[in-house]
Amino acid sequence: MSWLEALAVVLAGVAAGTINTVVGSGSLITFPTLLAVGYPPVLANVSNSVGLVAGGVSGVYGYRRELSGQRARLLRLGVASAIGGVTGAALLLVLPAAVFGAVVPVLVLLGCGLVVVQPRLVRWLGSRRRAAEHAGPLAWALVALTGVYGGYFGAAQGVLLVAVLGLALDETLQRVNAAKNVLALVVNFVAGVYFVLTTHVAWGAAGLIAVGSVIGGQLGATVGRRLPDPLLRGVIVVIGVAAAIALLR
Repeated sequence: MSWLEALAVVLAGVAAGTINTVVGSGSLITFPTLLAVGYPPVLANVSNSVGLVAGGVSGVYGYRRELSGQRARLLRLGVASAIGGVTGAALLLVLPAAVFGAVVPVLVLLGCGLVVVQPRLVRWLGSRRRAAEHAGPLAWALVALTGVYGGYFGAAQGVLLVAVLGLALDETLQRVNAAKNVLALVVNFVAGVYFVLTTHVAWGAAGLIAVGSVIGGQLGATVGRRLPDPLLRGVIVVIGVAAAIALLR
């Protein structure tokens, strides 16, 4: 890898870390960048997942104030994310990419739709307490399934997590986004550990992404925490739709 290619990977990591912290879909930047500099698809996907763990830690730290009081629920939902992440990582190494190719864009668009209608849908369900009671076990299962997708590829898993958590939790969108960052980090971490133990990782590429994504995580937290809920919701939907379109190509 030349120094120009290395710089491109670092900058892609910065962009991915920023986008992942605010919304998700950062892998749509880093993954193609690794392909462009010559890494084969599976190795690029694996190395990308490992590298973005550092950015996830950075983003969670940036949102630490919004995580206050969420420890119990995140421990519970974190189990779902961990199970899903390991399952998705295992599937990456045994299944062809075409298996998820047709389903993923539909899931991302569905997530965008749920983010848009979430305030009205919660009101339609009645009280937030009733919504939480009915969505509890279902939300756990959906978080686990989102973890499967995240461990497999991960682009736009943040959009899906915001959609699920927005319906299940009696919280502001900023606190939902903070919870999303924690759960996405759990998925990337367990998937990364699985990859390190079971397959080859391009540590140079992973390290460059890690450096960039740590910077991006702080940038994303600085920007994302200042956005009012309606604007943040709009950003999530726009990036989610763009991700779905990119995945359909």
